[in-house]
Amino acid sequence: MLSLHRGTKLCAAIVVAPIMLSGALSLSYAEIGSVRFNIVKAGFIVGIGGGTGTLNCRGKIYGLSIGGINVGTIGASAVELVGTAENLRTAEDIVGAYTQGSAALAVVGGGRVAQLRNANGVVIKVSGPAIGLEASLSLSGMTISME
Repeated sequence: MLSLHRGTKLCAAIVVAPIMLSGALSLSYAEIGSVRFNIVKAGFIVGIGGGTGTLNCRGKIYGLSIGGINVGTIGASAVELVGTAENLRTAEDIVGAYTQGSAALAVVGGGRVAQLRNANGVVIKVSGPAIGLEASLSLSGMTISME
């Protein structure tokens, strides 16, 4: 009876160990890339913005196109943001929509700081100075696509 119990534990360990190891290995493949965005926004009540950017990941540079519309904008501004993109399994994971619920932009000492998240789990952390006058420079509704 005792040897049967040990055999069951051994079989369970053999089955469970590869499953746990595969989960740990998939996390270790997540990359951190560097990003640079140039965004111009203008509007009165409804803001329209867009721009370009780059993603540097695994030694390659990818062109990005940035678009978005948000409500509550009054004024115009241009901003250059630099930072990181975390949790990239592939460069294409950066593509997607960043909604108000996952985007926050704060003014810190005359500069802009944002942390965004998309449905692929990519977390973008950027900062940079802004030029212009705008009452609201949120990144809500921002979409990123690859050129």
